[in-house]
Amino acid sequence: MVRSKAGLLKLDLVAQEMPISIPGTSRRALTYNGLLPGPQLELEPGDLVQLELHNRLKNPTNLHFHGLHIPPNGTADNVFLRVTPGQKQSYSFTLPDNHPAGLFYYHPHHHGTVADQVFGGLGGALLVRGELDRIPEVQAAQEEVLVLKDLLAANEGSGSGVMLGREGSILSVNGQVNPELQVAAGGLLRLRLLNASNARFWRLALEGHTMHLIATDGGALEQPVPLQELLLVPGERTDVLVQVAPEGGRFRLHNLPYRRLGRPGMGMHRPVTDQHQADVVATVSTNGAVTPQPLPQRLLRVEELSSPVRTRRFVMNHGMVPSMGMAFLINGERYSHARIDTRVRLGETEDWELVNTGVMDHPFHLHVNPMQVISRNGRPEPYRAWRDVVLVRSGETVRVRTRFNDFAGKSVYHCHVFDHEDLGMMGNILIEA
Repeated sequence: MVRSKAGLLKLDLVAQEMPISIPGTSRRALTYNGLLPGPQLELEPGDLVQLELHNRLKNPTNLHFHGLHIPPNGTADNVFLRVTPGQKQSYSFTLPDNHPAGLFYYHPHHHGTVADQVFGGLGGALLVRGELDRIPEVQAAQEEVLVLKDLLAANEGSGSGVMLGREGSILSVNGQVNPELQVAAGGLLRLRLLNASNARFWRLALEGHTMHLIATDGGALEQPVPLQELLLVPGERTDVLVQVAPEGGRFRLHNLPYRRLGRPGMGMHRPVTDQHQADVVATVSTNGAVTPQPLPQRLLRVEELSSPVRTRRFVMNHGMVPSMGMAFLINGERYSHARIDTRVRLGETEDWELVNTGVMDHPFHLHVNPMQVISRNGRPEPYRAWRDVVLVRSGETVRVRTRFNDFAGKSVYHCHVFDHEDLGMMGNILIEA
């Protein structure tokens, strides 16, 4: 873990292929500083961040600070920077003083190479500390950050295929297969979960226990939401609290099957994952005991955004593009670096209707500013939450609301199945002052 000191986090980050020791894999992966996942970064609001990215890969790369509310230009969250092999790039930004606490994510975002690089292993967790961490019950919980990443088995080839979005059959947690988490019986366990996969959806359940959702991508909820299972799409993060059984024992964290292909089409009638298999991805075991710990009754206020000044519609699908072949599209367009797809005004609030008319589920990600889901197929969302990745299932229309705060500049929105992004499912957004 790399923590900021005296208001500064300074780090050299080297992207390169390195040996790894995960059983069943090819024993090589793309890493930051030789680590998979990359170094865990920990910040406080107001901190200055200075990173030097060294590219020792075979292809261009860069960095995206996924979920952070920082400028989209210059040397902050600028996904248009291009760091060629053998070159380096300095990143520098100051985290706003009012930035919410939460779990965030850094990873490459050079269009055309991002899927290969994330699937190959690049990515890491970034924590921002703050008010959520100071709630007494949350502070009393044992904290475990779990970076979920699927990898290719040694004999697996290219995984499930680019058109579907590649998955690997080796499921790793913090670079280990089925690690053991030790916690006191009766205690509170805070699982901070990051889906760092290229395309795999993780559907998690902890046997014998209810998970209590306390935070989504953009920060805390107003009160815990009990869940028997949790679906985590690529790029998504959540915090859950678990009241560990007072009688103790060993409890498996399962990854349950999930089918990302909603309707037959494109000749793809096979499931993306085995519909009958539940994989064990980690084991919680008790060591000692404490007086059973209570859950928090209240968390933090989630602002209700004002009524939107306009509504836009974004239709996600796939199709054939002349001279290019199969592509993934937003509003019938394949991504173009030179085109501005959406112009918005700084300070305004908008509703976006996200419509999936294709055969696969698509997680929609907006850079710089978080969103609130208003409704799914016209049904109101049961609770307010800040998100920057929103699942839009095949055949679904999801209405989200966002306000373009603080930072003008050019950024992007896209499907967070990175193979789909690289194949065109991305748009440029210009926030104008």
